[in-house]
Amino acid sequence: MSDTTNYIEGRTGLWEVVIGLEVHAQVSSKTKLFDGCSTEFGAEPNTQIGFFGSAMPGMLPILNKVCVDQAIKTGLGINATVNQLSVFDRKNYFYADLPCGYQISQFTKPIVSGGYLDVDLDNGETKRIGVTRLHLEMDAGKSTHDLHPSKTYIDLNRCGIALMEIVSNPEMRTTMEAMAYVKKLRTILRYLGTCDGNMEQGSMRVDANISLRRPGAPLGTRAEIKNVNSIRFLGQALDYEIGRQMEILEDGGEIVQETRLFDAGKGITRSMRSKEDAHDYRYFPDPDLPPLRLTSARIEAVKATLPELPDAKQKRLMDEFDLPKYDASVLVGEQEIAHFYEAAVAASKATNKAQAAKQIANWLMGEVFAALNRDGGSITTMTLTAAHLAELVDLILDDTISGKIAKDVFLKLWETGKAPSQLVDELGLKQITDTGAIEQVIDTILAQNEDKVADYRSGKHQLFGFFVGLAMKATQGKANPGIVNDILKKKLG
Repeated sequence: MSDTTNYIEGRTGLWEVVIGLEVHAQVSSKTKLFDGCSTEFGAEPNTQIGFFGSAMPGMLPILNKVCVDQAIKTGLGINATVNQLSVFDRKNYFYADLPCGYQISQFTKPIVSGGYLDVDLDNGETKRIGVTRLHLEMDAGKSTHDLHPSKTYIDLNRCGIALMEIVSNPEMRTTMEAMAYVKKLRTILRYLGTCDGNMEQGSMRVDANISLRRPGAPLGTRAEIKNVNSIRFLGQALDYEIGRQMEILEDGGEIVQETRLFDAGKGITRSMRSKEDAHDYRYFPDPDLPPLRLTSARIEAVKATLPELPDAKQKRLMDEFDLPKYDASVLVGEQEIAHFYEAAVAASKATNKAQAAKQIANWLMGEVFAALNRDGGSITTMTLTAAHLAELVDLILDDTISGKIAKDVFLKLWETGKAPSQLVDELGLKQITDTGAIEQVIDTILAQNEDKVADYRSGKHQLFGFFVGLAMKATQGKANPGIVNDILKKKLG
């Protein structure tokens, strides 16, 4: 199957994949949506649950203002409409880790409607994917089934944590598009500071609805893959599910509307339960919560706090520093990387700022990323500073060191954290730019290799690299390559 076209080819003809995603993003807030219990990750089980979350009789919900503002901020960040009137509803179902027997959510009147994300795909194209809605809801707790052979353990610490459920339009047609959408949404949420996007800790989870149809046919029956907690697993789950559904359909079978789980160990999806429809949840407005009414002034006040978002930052970097689109998109992919990059450019003392900006981008995406991958670090924990990376690039641009020597300096810089100029002095790596000294070296080389000089002059011009190599070896790689080339061309010519 292919991720690069809108259709995939099966044994019996072409199929179109239809994917819609529901992303559950935990709101960045110190306390839960309807009570004052802590949301800190990693606490001992059942130590962060209070009277309301444990469904004690008579306990009433009190809406968390911070969570509402975070939802407003997110809505503005995804180009959506923030509704001045929204309503909280009770969504009724039984989970052992949901003590009250219902989830407070939003149904017909969510806090945010519409919106879109512009997603950059690996094939160089950009696709706009619509967002249907964003609503606030409380999370359930956690059931653990593998700690006892016959018992289930319940941890209610997550119960009541505020979630933003962000629902896309069913406009994704490939696994690549779905993965790019989640990655872009995660980046925006982290820029906004409304969700930390930590999928391993469950701060962001994805439900994927997927169906297949013949090109131009009505939508097929969908299956939902529940609670996928990594972008890589999302891609694996979708690929498996596409193959599973296509095989069933091409054998003349029918897809069952159901909820499925992804088994990361086996790389397969498996049935969990039949998929409920909205009427199964018996939604009705929560009698303990009045409608949420937002003033224009409150929405504008939140809007004033919006940071520069990835798309705007990418365009600015391209305009200011003439960076290629690919470079700019990589640099803004994580807010911490973008901050480091801009700090390095600001610290550079090069006269040609655009040239320095491009070189810094190259080093950051090349040597720095490679070192981080090798050591398992992050941009926020590494010893390398933005000022030191800028200084290293400046030393290359002013011909103090060559690009080749700079790589050796970088390795020492990565290990020691010393300033690049200090390392160049300590290791004696300063580039030789004295034309007289380089000319003496070249004269000696040519005198020692008269036969090769004759061969070069008789037409064997590939020997030029041989002479360059000897000159660089004689100077321990310190000679300025440009000066070496110029002098050799003059003398051999």
